[in-house]
Amino acid sequence: MTAPVPMKVLVLGGAGFIGRHVAAALAARGHAVVIGTRRPRRAARRLPAELHAAQRREAHLERLLTPAAWEPLVWNVAAVVNAVGILRSRGRETYRRVHHLAPAALARACERYGVRLVHVSALGLREDLRSRFLRSKLAGETAVAASGADYSIVRPALLDGENGYGARWLRRVARWPVHLVPADARGRLAVMDVRDLGEAVAALCETDGAKWREVELGGPACPTIGEYLAALRAEHSARPAIRITVPAWLARIGSHACDLAHFSPFSFGHLELMRRDNMPRVNALRDLIGRAPTPVVRFPSLLPHNAEERRAAALGATTRPAAASTPPAGAGPSWSAAPSAPRPARRSIAACPFAARVPCGWPRLLRRAVLPGRTVPSGPKAP
Repeated sequence: MTAPVPMKVLVLGGAGFIGRHVAAALAARGHAVVIGTRRPRRAARRLPAELHAAQRREAHLERLLTPAAWEPLVWNVAAVVNAVGILRSRGRETYRRVHHLAPAALARACERYGVRLVHVSALGLREDLRSRFLRSKLAGETAVAASGADYSIVRPALLDGENGYGARWLRRVARWPVHLVPADARGRLAVMDVRDLGEAVAALCETDGAKWREVELGGPACPTIGEYLAALRAEHSARPAIRITVPAWLARIGSHACDLAHFSPFSFGHLELMRRDNMPRVNALRDLIGRAPTPVVRFPSLLPHNAEERRAAALGATTRPAAASTPPAGAGPSWSAAPSAPRPARRSIAACPFAARVPCGWPRLLRRAVLPGRTVPSGPKAP
């Protein structure tokens, strides 16, 4: 297999979660990377050390709405990766401008100058979605496909990785003793490592777009959001969280409230995506990166049921073999190491039927008032 020819690649959103992993993968392959970002002077704080020397160009997508506006950015590069996305509109940074009009103009500029375009979108977009965030993403895809450019549209699944806004929030929420899960969030999510996405996009920059027009990517496991939170928690605690099912109407109100307050990554768009399976129809990840996808987390269904073994497996430890029994002092030759009487099974507060139905702020009070100890013996006390 011949080595790729070094080329100059503009990565829009190159200081963001997806963009900096794409840029790092391109640099590792020997390409010259140009970081397109809103604040070039501040970008160095968010970039890995190997990208500090990369050229940086200022790019405000809400202003780049015509092919002529894109000309200074794309005329001397071989490929462009558009990894820009906004979770919520702010002033002139609207969904329509950033997700639809700017990519449409960029695609026409790439067609004019013969530049390869890799457009990073999202998995699970459909015509019947009501979220303006998702509808603008779909409109951007349609515009790119109609531009005549040498393009590839990449649709990744839910991403996990270091310093990601959504990933950081999910891992924080997973540590809570109570998980609030929308009743209609039954869809399965092909959670993938963002580093795998960076490698896949870098590989697409080197390939012929005619063979890779629409590329769907996902990880090796497909949990629901409730299962994913439980798996993340198992990495830090053997005690499962109390799962409270939130009615669908209440979850929707909460998502709109988060959108209005610009609070957390939970949004109406993400709630819509969680309602149905969000998995690739054909997962091209292995073909692009040449290896198996990186597992993001080990899921409880694949771990031992014993609490101590589950915790050890979650932390990557190995269980120690049981120490050999030694006879007590003065024991005769007839002594044998008989198994000790089994200890009564214990159940955690999560198993309490009353605790599972109380508001999320009450488990600690219940532990003190109703169940004074952390665990309650389910069998009779020893005499």
